[in-house]
Amino acid sequence: MESSRHRMAADDDGPGLGEQQERPVPHQAVPRALGRWAAAAGIAAVGGGVAVGELLAGFASPSVSPLTAVGGAVIDAVPPGVKDWAVSVFGTADKAALLTGMALVIAVLAALAGVLEFRHRFRGAAVVGVFGAVGAAAVLTRAQMTPIAVALPVVAAVVAVVLLRFLAGKLREWDAGSPGTAGAGSSRRSFLQAVAGTAAVSAVAGVLAGAWRGATSAVSDARARITLPAPALPAPLVPAAADLGVAGATPLVTPNREFYRIDTALSVPAVNPDNWVLKVTGMVDREIQLSYAELLAKPLTERHITIACVSNGVGGDLIGNARWLGWPVRELLALAGPHPGADMVLSRSSDGWTAGTPLEVLTDSRDALLAIGMNGEPLPLDHGFPVRMIVPGLYGYVSATKWVTELKVTTFAQDAGYWTPRGWSERGPVKTSSRIDVPRSGRPVSAGSVVFAGVAWAQHTGIQRVELRINRGPWREAELAAGVSTDTWYQWKLAVDLTPGQYEVQVRATDLTGQPQDETSRPPEPDGATGFHTVRVDVKS
Repeated sequence: MESSRHRMAADDDGPGLGEQQERPVPHQAVPRALGRWAAAAGIAAVGGGVAVGELLAGFASPSVSPLTAVGGAVIDAVPPGVKDWAVSVFGTADKAALLTGMALVIAVLAALAGVLEFRHRFRGAAVVGVFGAVGAAAVLTRAQMTPIAVALPVVAAVVAVVLLRFLAGKLREWDAGSPGTAGAGSSRRSFLQAVAGTAAVSAVAGVLAGAWRGATSAVSDARARITLPAPALPAPLVPAAADLGVAGATPLVTPNREFYRIDTALSVPAVNPDNWVLKVTGMVDREIQLSYAELLAKPLTERHITIACVSNGVGGDLIGNARWLGWPVRELLALAGPHPGADMVLSRSSDGWTAGTPLEVLTDSRDALLAIGMNGEPLPLDHGFPVRMIVPGLYGYVSATKWVTELKVTTFAQDAGYWTPRGWSERGPVKTSSRIDVPRSGRPVSAGSVVFAGVAWAQHTGIQRVELRINRGPWREAELAAGVSTDTWYQWKLAVDLTPGQYEVQVRATDLTGQPQDETSRPPEPDGATGFHTVRVDVKS
């Protein structure tokens, strides 16, 4: 016998007064349409569960939520090459790209759950249950894990299952009605209203979750109340000749809002400075605990220091220069008394991320800092508030730990930082490099005197000269700005007379020891990119 959903409407008398006539539906159109609506029901139900989980996390678990836990687990699991590809393609938007990808995967699986639940009771609910189990397992891998945080993915899954079974039931009522009848129209409207209502409530919950986590943070309020102490050792005055004043060139000091951010934290850790403690552990004579108030009372040092991400490709912008305020790490380690044989300090972030830094660079004369200030204000939350590490001369993956909570004095033989087991080198000295900022590659310029400008860096070594060459011709020495210090980048510029045509322009830097930068083109993995930054310039008449 043909099912009710396959029977055609037949109303010989026509529509009655105030009634709407149902159009005849082809034999297979209704099942296909219902399948699409089942998928929509799954997306709405799972979206509602996720939104509720994130909203509850904003109240009960601000440091880790179901989504950020799963995202963090994904980041931990991806091979280094995938991470490097993501940074090269998306840059500082890599986390937004990951979250977008996660949303698409969740939507596809949620649609599948909706179809399964409509066709076979409890099968879709089982898929959603797997969602919850994966979320709970991901939370268990996070350093900020709490019992409440583990429970949240389960709660989200329960909410999603309830919504899914409710919407699937509504859809079956629509399916059971005879097409063309008033009852069928009523059940269809009831289902559509239920889906729309679920989606609307989910959207509101999602917006509230984002607003709560971003705007009502006690950590933001605590940061706003902080007044940084005056440094005992202020930063040297920046020479007037350090800035060449070329329009469009990279500024000597990078504004906080423009400073690059590359880390593994999908959501910025919320670390209250009143509760922050830094522990020094491991191979030391004395284990030490340092509070934020105690750190502010120390004789602080202020320095301009350029830091770079190891994922920065040749000519890339994952590098910045800022004025940092902090306490020298060597003074803290001197109080702890490292044991003979120790050669590494494993720094740990509040979210569990680690970096392995050679002990020698934290105890020599360089200005390796426990930084609390950036360009005259407390560290921004996404740059490590309340305290982070800044170490001149090393890439960030082995030195620049944000939200730092522990320094473990150890050895490279016993411990490894986060990225080393994933294929990156054990030690990461920054390579001498240079970049052309103006004119931008591919942008036409007028014939005549064309001004090229950019930056060059050899952190903790300093730059001796910068040279430019046109179409692989002879190298021409550029004007090098005065250096702020050997720990910062240098500006440079060179005016070249060019006639109409297309030109390939390359730049190279030589450090203060006389060593030119490596011209061999290599990718960032495993210890930093090398090669000459090259731009193509189209000169118009």
